[in-house]
Amino acid sequence: MTSENKTLFKIKDIREDFPILDQSINGAPLIYLDNAASTQKPKSVINTISSYYENDHSNVHRGVHSLSVRATELYENSRNKVVSFINATNSNEIIFTKGTTDSINLVASSLTNTISKTDEIVITTMEHHSNIVPWQELCKKTGATLKIAPIDHNGELIIEELSKLLNKNTKILALTHISNTLGTINPIKKIIAIAHDFEIKVLIDGAQAIGHQHIDVQDLDCDYYAFSGHKLYGPTGIGVLYGKEKLLNKLEPYQFGGEMILKVTFDETTYNTLPYKFEAGTPNIAGAIGLGAAIDYLETINLNACIQQEKFITEYALKRLGEIPNIKLIGNSKNRSSIISFTINNIHPHDIGTILNQKGIALRTGHHCTMPLMDFYKIPGTIRASFAFYNTKSEIDQMINGLQTSYEMLS
Repeated sequence: MTSENKTLFKIKDIREDFPILDQSINGAPLIYLDNAASTQKPKSVINTISSYYENDHSNVHRGVHSLSVRATELYENSRNKVVSFINATNSNEIIFTKGTTDSINLVASSLTNTISKTDEIVITTMEHHSNIVPWQELCKKTGATLKIAPIDHNGELIIEELSKLLNKNTKILALTHISNTLGTINPIKKIIAIAHDFEIKVLIDGAQAIGHQHIDVQDLDCDYYAFSGHKLYGPTGIGVLYGKEKLLNKLEPYQFGGEMILKVTFDETTYNTLPYKFEAGTPNIAGAIGLGAAIDYLETINLNACIQQEKFITEYALKRLGEIPNIKLIGNSKNRSSIISFTINNIHPHDIGTILNQKGIALRTGHHCTMPLMDFYKIPGTIRASFAFYNTKSEIDQMINGLQTSYEMLS
């Protein structure tokens, strides 16, 4: 870590912002290393949500009374914060959803009437189930063909092979920005440019990138970008679909009722304009406001410092993991994030996870919703450690001690 980073980033002060970290599990201090599954929430996010319910709660839009006006302002202010955070063009391009999965399903479902049996959709071997199954279902409904771009054993996309899959029949390329299992950071700007040469639309699953990298959707030139609030230090149940305005205008809504309605008669219905066309029913108002608070928090503490802290912790963890006998990294990309997956000998990941939990260490074990990826590596699952900027070297040392103890007990 650079001296500049040390100046910008005081880890003790940061950890005090996250009340959940100050507890014991099974008599040991909690060591939370499951941030790829969900990040913890700072007090400012928790307090913002509580304040909303205590002081401002009402349903949003169409209300003329003060509570509704205040709730609407808070809700729409959060949308504007997202616009700035990912550098969208305007608020019409920001759709609030339940999360990344919901965002991807929105696009896949809304494209149904535009896809034919001669069309093709391309995804990659490393995708989360949420970026596989919606496209499988779309192909089942339309007769389109689903094609899979391969990876090598380092967990990196084989760009040449991906390029060969793209042609004039390809309608959508959907891929992850960062693999939730391997930690691989894909060169998505390069891939988007290749796809656009064929006039192919590109959807990026940004669940593992948001909050861990600077995201500029205009610079990337992606057509759609999906992410979840709870992986951005915000609440669960809220997410975002970014889409280029001209594309969102062409998409048909796939849920109906509530704010997405402009006019209804028994003969026909007129849909609302963007972004409300895709926000049927009462939205997750508190979730959206909490997401805005999470963005405020990250901008206050300096995202660059957060990124550097995570890089430092990841490099240290990789070094220490190398000290454990018979450990095998699953994914060894040159360009990786703060996610590390590994196996130890033939020991089942769940057994390791259970022993570590007794020591207060929270890791994720299993297939991580990437079963086809597990099939590629011919393993049932992995042990996954994933870091956030509030994690410390001491916590990595304790994880290593726990892994060594587990190995000795189970070998």
